[in-house]
Amino acid sequence: MKRRHFLYGTAGAFAALTGGAFVVRDRPGGKAMAETFEVTRTEEEWRRILTDRQFAVLRQEDTERAFSSPLNDEKRAGLFHCAGCDLPVYSSAAKFDSGTGWPSFWESLPDAIGTRQDNSFFMTRTECHCRRCGGHLGHIFDDGPPPTGKRHCINGVAMTFRPGRTTPS
Repeated sequence: MKRRHFLYGTAGAFAALTGGAFVVRDRPGGKAMAETFEVTRTEEEWRRILTDRQFAVLRQEDTERAFSSPLNDEKRAGLFHCAGCDLPVYSSAAKFDSGTGWPSFWESLPDAIGTRQDNSFFMTRTECHCRRCGGHLGHIFDDGPPPTGKRHCINGVAMTFRPGRTTPS
């Protein structure tokens, strides 16, 4: 076994055991920085408006610890907005309890997210991000409930919640 494979495997196992609190990056700024989005800010501007945890997740594609977000237990009717640019991204009408420890939805709001292939940690996943600012939200898996069969596994720290309407105005 090559030392590089052992180190990557150990880092991946550690990240899995810590709920993703430790993530190996290909490059500073993560993949979300590689595209052009409607809302753009410098790294310094993002750091001024986001908390440290929000910056780590939204701008560096980190993952919050499972069961750490109050939004995982949010049961009221309302809309979940991107914490980076305030775009409504998910409705409580599509939220379900996946038991994974992260807020989960079976679909996003129309034209709210973008996706790309994520090949980190020796697996292929579908990463989802805010279509307006590029902020990393989480991943989409094929083990969700009907009607889509999808599970959008979203970092709660990447969103804010507004009770009330379940569709954007």
